[in-house]
Amino acid sequence: MTTTKRNLLSSLSCIGFFSLDMKYIYLFIFLSCLCPVSLKAQDPIGLPQVTSYKGLDYGAGTQNWGISQDRNGILYIANNEGLLTFNGTYWKLYPFPNKTILRSVKIATNGRLYVGAQDEIGYYYPNKNGVLTYRSLKNLIPKGDKQFADVWNIELVGDAVYFRTVTKIFRLKDNKIDVYRTTLTWVYMGAVKNEVFAHEINIGLKTLEDGKWIVKCNDPRIINSNITAVLPYNGDTLMLTTLKDGIFLLIGDKLIKKSTPLDKIFYNDRINGAIQINPDLYALGTTSSALLIINKNGTLQRQFSYAEGLLNNNIRSIFLDQHQNLWIGLDDGIAFIAFNSAIKHIYPDKNKQIASYASRIFKDKLYIGTSNGLFSAPVNLKQSDISNSKAKFEEVNDTKGQTWGLTEINNHLLLAKEDGAFDIKGNNAFALYRDLGTWLFKPIGDRILTGTYTGLQMLDFKNGEFINNRNFSSLNEPLRFVVVDKKVNCIWASHPYRGIFKMDLSADGQSIIKTSLLTEKDGLPLTLYNYVFALKDRVVAATADGIYEYDAKKRKFAVSRYFRPIFKKMPLQCLVQDKEGKLWFVSDKKVGVVDFKRKPPGKQFSIVELPELKLKIVAGFENIYPYDDNNIFIGANKGLLHLDYKKYAANIYKPNVVLGQVSIMGATDSILFGGYFKGRAQKDDLAKLPYKFNSLHFEFGSTLFEQQENIEFSYQLKGFEDKWSAWSSKSEKDYTNLGAGRYVFNVKARNNLGNESTPVSYPFTIKPAWYESTIAYAVYLVIFGFLLYLLIKYQERQHQKVQAKLRESHQLEIERNEQQITKLQKKQLEVEVEFKNKELATTTMHLVQRGKLLSKIGDELLPMVKQTTSKDTADDLKKVIRLLNEAKKLDNDWDQFAIHFDHVHANFLSNLKDKYPNLSPSDLKLCAYLKLNLSSKEIAQLLNITPRAVEVSRYRLRKKLGLKPEINLFDFLFK
Repeated sequence: MTTTKRNLLSSLSCIGFFSLDMKYIYLFIFLSCLCPVSLKAQDPIGLPQVTSYKGLDYGAGTQNWGISQDRNGILYIANNEGLLTFNGTYWKLYPFPNKTILRSVKIATNGRLYVGAQDEIGYYYPNKNGVLTYRSLKNLIPKGDKQFADVWNIELVGDAVYFRTVTKIFRLKDNKIDVYRTTLTWVYMGAVKNEVFAHEINIGLKTLEDGKWIVKCNDPRIINSNITAVLPYNGDTLMLTTLKDGIFLLIGDKLIKKSTPLDKIFYNDRINGAIQINPDLYALGTTSSALLIINKNGTLQRQFSYAEGLLNNNIRSIFLDQHQNLWIGLDDGIAFIAFNSAIKHIYPDKNKQIASYASRIFKDKLYIGTSNGLFSAPVNLKQSDISNSKAKFEEVNDTKGQTWGLTEINNHLLLAKEDGAFDIKGNNAFALYRDLGTWLFKPIGDRILTGTYTGLQMLDFKNGEFINNRNFSSLNEPLRFVVVDKKVNCIWASHPYRGIFKMDLSADGQSIIKTSLLTEKDGLPLTLYNYVFALKDRVVAATADGIYEYDAKKRKFAVSRYFRPIFKKMPLQCLVQDKEGKLWFVSDKKVGVVDFKRKPPGKQFSIVELPELKLKIVAGFENIYPYDDNNIFIGANKGLLHLDYKKYAANIYKPNVVLGQVSIMGATDSILFGGYFKGRAQKDDLAKLPYKFNSLHFEFGSTLFEQQENIEFSYQLKGFEDKWSAWSSKSEKDYTNLGAGRYVFNVKARNNLGNESTPVSYPFTIKPAWYESTIAYAVYLVIFGFLLYLLIKYQERQHQKVQAKLRESHQLEIERNEQQITKLQKKQLEVEVEFKNKELATTTMHLVQRGKLLSKIGDELLPMVKQTTSKDTADDLKKVIRLLNEAKKLDNDWDQFAIHFDHVHANFLSNLKDKYPNLSPSDLKLCAYLKLNLSSKEIAQLLNITPRAVEVSRYRLRKKLGLKPEINLFDFLFK
């Protein structure tokens, strides 16, 4: 069929056609039947990000039958093993109570998550702890209808909820369930614009009016068919997809076959379901051709299958999320397609997915230089996003091998390769020279400078051709970074390991007159890792310490005053300026752009990083080609990356944050909050925890699924932390050993554009420990009073003890004093005894002296008696002598002495007499004189005997006392 006929068919399929007479309808049906079935459209060259999740990734069954999403962005998936949820970071599985397969899921505006399974309908709703809890609705079903098969889908229309099984449709409204039975089969149910549709086999398509199902269309073509989707098309026109019979349009009750180039695929591979993506695009899920994206005309826009990253080609369910991206429930797995993303992949060779080193748009073609040749594809430059161009890449002839650069010069596209330089014309390459590895091309006047593996080469350009290749420098070094500096008439070239070469040109620029190698001694921070670039009418050196510029006066490099505030000390490996003045850069595998039009408060520029590209670019051979704001091409390890920067920077989706779970660390029943708020928040439901549960684990995430690699989180626990944490990609936080008190956990998210989410809060209180409770304090008060009482008593006892000790001490002091007194008294007595002994001794000596005197007087008078002649005188003298002798013999003095001696010596003589009664008075006298420690001579005088007689008396006294020889008599008497 000609293009004109196809365009006619497309025009007829528009709504304007349906306002014509019925004859045109029949004409359209006739022409549609003539359409071929073998037409196969090409896919766009740009492939959105496709992320696939296996059963091991999400921890549930293989098959996924339905998908829904709440206002917070959390996904709910009907899975073989139950309800599966995903908040962007964490998957959770809620096994269905009756252990059957969950076939359908749909969330209502009131937060109820309606589900259907075999012989069971109901809904999930968070309990007070935010944990999804299932509540059955089966009790509302009339008694005779409680048994049924699988609930295949659920629809929400107004305040009514519809559940479809094969033989029954249940309608839940006002807490009452009505049952619509069929003796045949309900093969489909859906809703469009608050109108519910159902397909009853052999009857036709029905709609519910006033509680009754009315036939909407009973066209024979669908009576025995199987409708799989009813979708808006244009105005009142609806699009119907069928399992095996392709696509139809429904206008009122009239059915029109929508013939498309894909009908053969629809007939063979079947359409399991379909959704509308936007007013012009539809997504169709098939059994073996995977996901097909078509427009209103039925033309294939692109296909997502196993080749594009899906785990398999059997589509069970399709869902368009809040950000217009696609979620696919597969027969084995789940897939996310960032259909609305600003970043796409372009694979010039899908089988090899080779790395790309250069890209260029030239004469309506996109050329990609790869590790194994140059590829090209025609592109539609009228489209703002060139990656949507439908084309197929072809390898440019004679370009096998490693490519390094593509440059447009003098309306020619030049290719730098490992084996020479080539002029690309269409799909052919013409060698400028061979066997000389080439990195790049730089125009210099009417000539072209080439950086090669062995230095610089020069090409002349004459008559539209490049000729006369010749060596231009004496350097035999690979020069991959070359800049021509017209201001100082020189060429700058960098070597990654040697430094930067400055090659001064002659005045006419025809030759190099001087070559200098600049290293650390010339101001560079290091000799290694230096790259030269031309930016903002400046020649700069990107070093390991940021951007440097050459000072011609000082002949040294110095930190760039212009670029230092922008890049600071960032090491850069690639710097490119686009037409708008933005600076695209690569720093340690991170891609970003300095945007001088996006000016945050207080700044003249903003730096936008693209972390999702970090692990995808070609390290060491970074390449960025900014064609325009909608088309930025970046070399990647596999294929080429395409960035629509205008769409990326104008991202209207502010990141959100969801609190996934709060759990108590170390507890058996540890879930404190399950991650599902009733409504938008739960700030009034303050959790109150016993003190033993003072260690908590928080999980959080963001449902901005297409920017998961860009999302960072910051959190704060009010009552414990004064400041928010530093931004990081970490999506969990632990707090241990929190004290008693009220806390509020806050968490927020941001993307790499600086957009922050509204914080989500979770308040909770940790009760005081049992020893900090009111009762405990009352007990403490009682105990304190009791202890105070005991303390007082203790102090009293201690006081008493002290007083007793004082008294005892006082008594001891008294006793010591008394002892001292006694000692003193004893001493005094001893002194007195000694004194009396001395007196006795003196008296005794006096007696001795008296005896001596009397004896001497007697002795003197005796001769006078003999010599006197007078008798009277002689008689008188004799009388005197007689008186003297009598005085010597008187014992009166002894008696007084004995009494006085016994008084001094504690009845010594009396005790001695009592103990030894056989002692004579002479013996007692001897004992007394010995007690007084008198000598034998003195004793002899007192006893009026000789000293020899005293010794004899002593001997006799020892006998009477019974003393042994070794016992001293004096010691015995003294003791």
